[in-house]
Amino acid sequence: MEIGIVGLPNVGKSTIFNALTAGHAAASNYPFTTIEPNVGVVTVPDARLKRLTELFHPKKTTPAIVRFVDIAGLVKGAASGEGLGNKFLSHIREVDAIIHMVRLFKDPEVVHTLGGVDPVRDVEIIETELILADLASLEKQYEKVSGKAKSGDKAAKETLAILDKIKGGLEQGKSARQLGLKPQEIKEFFMLTAKPVLYVGNTDEQQDPDMLESFAKFAAERGGQSVSLCSKLEAEIAQLGEEDRAVFMKDLGLKVAGLEKVIVAAYKLLGLCSYFTAGEDEVRAWTIPVGARGPQAAGVIHSDFEKGFIRADVYSYGDIDKHLKESALREKGLIRSEGKDYVVKDGDICFFKFA
Repeated sequence: MEIGIVGLPNVGKSTIFNALTAGHAAASNYPFTTIEPNVGVVTVPDARLKRLTELFHPKKTTPAIVRFVDIAGLVKGAASGEGLGNKFLSHIREVDAIIHMVRLFKDPEVVHTLGGVDPVRDVEIIETELILADLASLEKQYEKVSGKAKSGDKAAKETLAILDKIKGGLEQGKSARQLGLKPQEIKEFFMLTAKPVLYVGNTDEQQDPDMLESFAKFAAERGGQSVSLCSKLEAEIAQLGEEDRAVFMKDLGLKVAGLEKVIVAAYKLLGLCSYFTAGEDEVRAWTIPVGARGPQAAGVIHSDFEKGFIRADVYSYGDIDKHLKESALREKGLIRSEGKDYVVKDGDICFFKFA
């Protein structure tokens, strides 16, 4: 799963990407510092993984991961080829979800390409470009389907009705995700504005509570979730060792780093959760879609596990955390044998049996 980080130039995308990945993407006071997208793999913070490691003492521990893509800054007119234009839009089309970075900080030393800070205007510029790109894509698809619909094709008529609803919404300035359609109804049209969005407000070190509140409300109205952080501060935190980081955050009164909030929110945004396998060799978090059944969950380990799935021995993280050993769980009847229809839950510990 990949999540693209988008926004106007100079909003802090590359700084956040660097902090997320501890990478070395270029970050400077110039538009289009990022031209080709940088890709980084980020581990998903999960305190349960550390606890399971303490209980099982495995040879190695492997967390769940999410891939982040730092995409070049967008400018007004991108859908018509301005800036990096279609190249930028093609990069967005390839990701599964979007982190939309929005500048909330004022700093005369960091150029704002539009002359001043205005979060609403900035969001609307990018979303307008995505809407225009979707309308252009929709026109091509519309032509293909309308001919079949006129000839009486029932499936084409149903598809055309959905296209009409999307087109009407886009023309009113609404994103595809705001139209009340089910994901499976619009999946085949590959709409940029259908992708789930996490709005990330980049603040200065003295965060304005009123601005944060209005930003969260604005994001919700546009069908997205939101997180606010100070990219400058997060970059400093990311460079520290574990002990120094804990002291620094305590001094700042922070229980959780902003970046951790972003990673966890992005993971949930994609509709993902984690189950675990645990033993002497390895404790590992596995990523699955919420609602995945036993065979599909087993399949993320190896395709043979899904094909030959027989059953799974399952117990909850809460039970092992409380009773400490699998032997205790067996004595209390807390290890269940589940079949193909079992929906694997976040935090389950699973041992799969297959033919």
